Amino acid sequence: MPHGPVEIELKLLVEAIYHRYSYDFRDYSGASLKRRVLLSLRHIGCESVGALQRRILDDPQAFMELLQYLTIPVTEMFRDPGYYRALREHVVPVLRTYPSLKIWVAGCSTGEEVYSLAILLHEEGLLERSMLYATDINPRSLERAREGIFDMRHVRAYTRNYQQAGGTASFADYYTAAYDSVLLDRSLRSRVTFADHSLATDSVFSETHLISCRNVLIYFNKGLQNRALGLFHESLCRRGFLGLGSKETVEFSASAERFEPFVKPERIFRKL
Repeated sequence: MPHGPVEIELKLLVEAIYHRYSYDFRDYSGASLKRRVLLSLRHIGCESVGALQRRILDDPQAFMELLQYLTIPVTEMFRDPGYYRALREHVVPVLRTYPSLKIWVAGCSTGEEVYSLAILLHEEGLLERSMLYATDINPRSLERAREGIFDMRHVRAYTRNYQQAGGTASFADYYTAAYDSVLLDRSLRSRVTFADHSLATDSVFSETHLISCRNVLIYFNKGLQNRALGLFHESLCRRGFLGLGSKETVEFSASAERFEPFVKPERIFRKL
């Protein structure tokens, strides 16, 4: 079936982005990409995808605005509490057997997930021997993550998630409130390294014990999903763990035979 004018313009747009800025969206899900680009037009002040392409080629600031739409963060602390409870109950006992730990949060967005893991590791006595790598392709999201400042409006939901995830203290112990924001405890950030990394173009983090990449693969096409899962397999140490989002799986992928379900309902897999 031939592509319509908008689909052709979208293909030209992502090619332009790749060649001009080295961001690779060529293997992202077409439907999701189309929806996000069309949503951006009015905000950036363009009447068509073609006009947007011309604009971002000449204006890096306009591209940065577009990037905020292409990488819309949908996250919260201890999102899907059952996932964190499963990590605490089933994965942490294995992690305790290692003298030091290397954990990669791929697609960390604005940092809620990596700080959730840092709190969990702290409560399990593992944070001081852990190094967490939090990566994303959006520099603005990474900067917000580094700051560790979140909107006070979300704290009630975060507290509820934390409790349901098996938190052993008071969530309020981990932040300081100021005006309409909360600042997370600096000790949580001391073990986190934030870095730019693209699952579409970059390479592995070697000898990683746990990779958490949640609700990222759903935005990729099949080929890019296979690339990312292959990258995770290469990055993990022997019998390392991979945590995915609630709608994601390694099953039916090119890496299906290289992982086994560990806590299947919570999408936690183990490298074979």
